[in-house]
Amino acid sequence: MDIMKIFKNKAKNDKKTIVLPEGYEPRVYKAAEKIVEQDLAELFLLGDEDEILKKAKKDNIDLTGVKIINPEQSSYLDEFAETYYELRKHKDITKEEAKDQIKDPLYFGVMLVYTEKADGMVAGSVNATGNVLSPAFKIIKTKPGISVVSGAFIMNVPNCCYGNDGVMIFSDCAVNPNPTAEQLSEIAISSAETAKEMLGIDPAVAMLSFSTKGSACHELVDKVVRATEIAKEKSPEIMLDGELQADASLIPEVAKTKSPESNVAGKANVLIFPDLQSGNIGYKLVQRLAGAEAIGPILQGIAKPVNDLSRGCSIEDVVNVTAITAVQAQVQEN
Repeated sequence: MDIMKIFKNKAKNDKKTIVLPEGYEPRVYKAAEKIVEQDLAELFLLGDEDEILKKAKKDNIDLTGVKIINPEQSSYLDEFAETYYELRKHKDITKEEAKDQIKDPLYFGVMLVYTEKADGMVAGSVNATGNVLSPAFKIIKTKPGISVVSGAFIMNVPNCCYGNDGVMIFSDCAVNPNPTAEQLSEIAISSAETAKEMLGIDPAVAMLSFSTKGSACHELVDKVVRATEIAKEKSPEIMLDGELQADASLIPEVAKTKSPESNVAGKANVLIFPDLQSGNIGYKLVQRLAGAEAIGPILQGIAKPVNDLSRGCSIEDVVNVTAITAVQAQVQEN
């Protein structure tokens, strides 16, 4: 399955406006040219127009069709500063501080999304994850009923019979080092939504552990058991079970032995890792050893689409994450 082709076709069919706040970064403006060429989204590129166009021209990049906005000189500046002040005045921020903050392209970009002048934002090529997420937390905040943002990867494993013909969601592999049971339950619910809304598959969610249904006793297992209980209470409609070992989650023959009563064991397509360490290690092992395509991280739980790039991202990564963000915007709109 060519998942990115599917996402790109969806993006083309209902074009959304995406903000790329890191306008001076060569990978970003080079990606902007490709995004326009492929008709994936309308774009806002943030920064000084003359400087960006000068850099782009030097690299033989044509930014025709890309709207470039300088946050410091934008006609939106005063409006955004006032809105941000109202959102943050309970933190004793002054109007002058609010205006200075909004001149930061990351904050300005999030404000474009918050005020629905844009549908989503993609950043992180030159900014750390915390810097990308901070304005999103302060301005857009999380979805109702969700307190935690998490990062899912769509894993597309070639020649694989597990999951949905090798397609699975791995989560959380990007954000939360050691989630509580409550947070882990929310990560599971968000990941089920990602599977259903982004991939169109019926989620079967496995809460992973080194234990299957009491085969081991440890406080780490207890956390997964409790997270499973909370998730089932919150969203009983989701097919979800735990605690399950990875083999019991995926392999029907093992599931029959280890957890014959489970409605998820042996057919999971959404794998919830108990912590970031195991999730990050797990997705990278599958990516490298099985030659899997790892698409993401797709940030889940934010009220409007904001996605974080790796600082080592390629031009194609920027293009792909922009297409994914556009599809997320379509889903939220509908």
